[in-house]
Amino acid sequence: MNRQTKGIELKWLLLGMFFGSIGNSFVWPLTTIYMHEQLHESLTVSGIVLLFYSGANVVGSYISGLLFDKRNPRHLMLGGTIAATIVIGAMIFFNGWPIYAILLTAIGFFNGWIITMVNSFGTRLHKDGRYVFNMLYFANNLGMVIGTTIVGPLYQHAHGNISPLFTITTILYILFTIVVFVYFREDPHPAAVDPERFKSDEAETTTKLPRANLWITWIFFVALCVVWTMYEQWSSNLSVFMTEQGISMTKYSLLWTLNGVLIVIMQLLLTWLNRWHNNPYAQVFIGIFTVGFSFVLLLFAKSYAWYVIAMVILTIGEATAFPTMPAIVNSLSPVDVKGKYQGILNAFSSLGKAFGPLFGGLIIGAASYHILFVVCAVSIFVMEIIVWAVVQLNKSRTVKY
Repeated sequence: MNRQTKGIELKWLLLGMFFGSIGNSFVWPLTTIYMHEQLHESLTVSGIVLLFYSGANVVGSYISGLLFDKRNPRHLMLGGTIAATIVIGAMIFFNGWPIYAILLTAIGFFNGWIITMVNSFGTRLHKDGRYVFNMLYFANNLGMVIGTTIVGPLYQHAHGNISPLFTITTILYILFTIVVFVYFREDPHPAAVDPERFKSDEAETTTKLPRANLWITWIFFVALCVVWTMYEQWSSNLSVFMTEQGISMTKYSLLWTLNGVLIVIMQLLLTWLNRWHNNPYAQVFIGIFTVGFSFVLLLFAKSYAWYVIAMVILTIGEATAFPTMPAIVNSLSPVDVKGKYQGILNAFSSLGKAFGPLFGGLIIGAASYHILFVVCAVSIFVMEIIVWAVVQLNKSRTVKY
């Protein structure tokens, strides 16, 4: 039967994600430099503040995922965007120490809340899951490219005054809230999926995952945590390593512009390829391996060209694996708990992002950057083998929802 979507359309999810992503990229990239140069706090204190930010992100992701399945998702989403707007608006006027750190932690909580809500809404669209999550990843990174490209010049033009940036961010979140209020009209109790798609014995309840689904889902959670922990070395400790080799911060920043542009291109390419090639697990295997291989290239990096090549390899892996894993988790999750498992997935990703810089700093302090790169590569490759083994043992017995 041709059934039309009664709730939100994908384009409004993408627009909301786009506004939120630009707003986010005006906040977190400047935290370290703002706290160090304007608030005169140490890099250690900055790292602790970012740890609290990411920790709050984990909590927000998990709680919103649980509530999505039990309460009215539209009200939860609207509450999250309104609360985030109020907190960011407060930061226009209150951005000294320690109120900045407290409000930034609150923003971490609501960002985790909002991203999980958007992904959970994505599970309710009557479209191919991989297409939905690829496009959400595309919108998120397009916003990040635009935001990170203009935030540096704006900050310099404002001579270290961060209030104008929070003013722009507040406007973006107001637009996000308007999109949610007008277009997020999802039915809080969607119809159950066609029971013929389930295996009879395992479909008696939609709140419990079959054992095979559970194994693959949880190994993905652990893999995301490990891979993000290692990936964070690129966005934290690598900047110091590169500048020590005489490469400017401008060139380091250009790597992230390249990363964002390549992700946008890769998402469009993958969306096109998925029409003919339908093997999401292969995308995960290739993606995880490629992220690990980028650290192998860093061991031999002697010039800027090597970093560009390594970043291209990293981005291919990121764009291939990261949006595919939530799509697979969505297909393995019963309708009644889709939000819960998207929340756990985002929580594990945020956990890796939270501890990544600290993990890298400890290894660099105890050994060296090259040892860090070896540990990152080996950890990801070991995780790759475990993920491959778990998928091969369980894939044939999974139930798709």
